Amino acid sequence: MPSSDIISMEGVVDEALPNALFRVRLDSGQTILAHLSGKMRMHYIKVVEGDRVKVEMTPYDLTKGRIVTRLK
Repeated sequence: MPSSDIISMEGVVDEALPNALFRVRLDSGQTILAHLSGKMRMHYIKVVEGDRVKVEMTPYDLTKGRIVTRLK
């Protein structure tokens, strides 16, 4: 998939689930299920409830996403 098709949004982590899954509430009010990207797992970047994160989604399924960065 070309990188131009990726939708990037920001949100807040509401709940930490097993297997590095998180329930994220986006700024638009929508709640999605997101997993950690490979680089975040590789560099042991921890994400906890209340953190602001940047999420990437595909236009095909707007209920799932990938957490790419933890914001300050």
